[in-house]
Amino acid sequence: MIRIISMTALLLSTAAAVAQTPFPVVDTAQNICYDNSEAITCPAEGAAFYGQDAQYRGTPANYTDNGDGTVTDNVTGLMWAKTPDLNGDGEILANDKLSYDAALAGAENFDLAGYNDWRLPTIKEMYSLMDFRGVDPSGYEGEDVSGLVPFIDRSYFDFAYGDTDAGERIIDSQMASSNLYVSGTNATNDATLFGVNFADGRIKGYGLKLRGRDKTFFVMYVRGDAGYGVNDFADHGDGTVIDASTGLMWSKTDSGIAMSWQDALAFAQTANTDAYLGHDDWRLPNIKELQGIVDYTRSPDTTDSPAIDPVFDSTEITNEADQLDYGAVWSSTTHSNWTKRPGNAGAYVNFGRAMGYMNGWTDVHGAGAQRSDPKTGDPADYPEGHGPQGDAIRIDNFVRLVRDAG
Repeated sequence: MIRIISMTALLLSTAAAVAQTPFPVVDTAQNICYDNSEAITCPAEGAAFYGQDAQYRGTPANYTDNGDGTVTDNVTGLMWAKTPDLNGDGEILANDKLSYDAALAGAENFDLAGYNDWRLPTIKEMYSLMDFRGVDPSGYEGEDVSGLVPFIDRSYFDFAYGDTDAGERIIDSQMASSNLYVSGTNATNDATLFGVNFADGRIKGYGLKLRGRDKTFFVMYVRGDAGYGVNDFADHGDGTVIDASTGLMWSKTDSGIAMSWQDALAFAQTANTDAYLGHDDWRLPNIKELQGIVDYTRSPDTTDSPAIDPVFDSTEITNEADQLDYGAVWSSTTHSNWTKRPGNAGAYVNFGRAMGYMNGWTDVHGAGAQRSDPKTGDPADYPEGHGPQGDAIRIDNFVRLVRDAG
């Protein structure tokens, strides 16, 4: 039987969910299953690759275009500026971008739709808009971007790739957040700002200087309750941690060993077969659930800990620079790309340093970055990492399981 729900009922049910959990995690919207390379028919329980993102449905995004340049997120309760076209010329170009300081100051005088309480969003607020139906165009050498798919819902929000006429790359669509990296500096010794990139589907720390000048970012201001993204953890003393703000239960410890993405999915299935910690409905978290437990006030360099609440236990590693560090953690979300192997990478979160090779190994993107790794391969094939900042390629990452606490 098909159940038809009126828009009024849908908004009421969404409002009820928000009232129950002050930090509802908006679903990634990923709806395609993948193996280590390609899209596949979603596998049955017990089969290889079962339990990935597309097989679980969280709280779906629910937006209202208010017709006044604002969009209300009915899940998070936040109201957004619809467009990063700050100069109002109808185009989203490099000259719409602002430095971090200018973005902070600009919020003071931003009065869109008659509201005067706009602010620069936190990284968790910004990431709530991420839509993993997007396709990463990194490496795309064409000029026509009409066929590319960004990581934000364009039926509600305006979006543009980088302004190539101004010398930018297609992927230069970084959005500023209000979160500076607590570790202070990056590989070029600049203060570092966490930004969400809706072009390539990542969170990275970006130096506030670029070739001696202020780096600029697209900006989408937000207003509403400033409590979104604040966790409320409780250690239940049985190996589990409940986050009352999201309604999710987490394993207190991670897997203790690093593994491939396919093995990470299998790890969750085995946990259910064994009724791990008394439950048989564990899953590998999707990337937005996983990013939701990052603590951006912590880092290996400032608190001698991973970027996660100390209620959790995290496995120590020795990183590429021979430093004591903490491993990256897999999500169940595929980081789709435009190549002939669109499913060959999985999304992960760095709870330790996000290492890259830039005149040697260093923390290029910060603890709390969200990047991706190949699902298979040999890390030895990447002695100087991969990509413009030489992102460390480990392929084997850790697992922290999650389930619905309710």
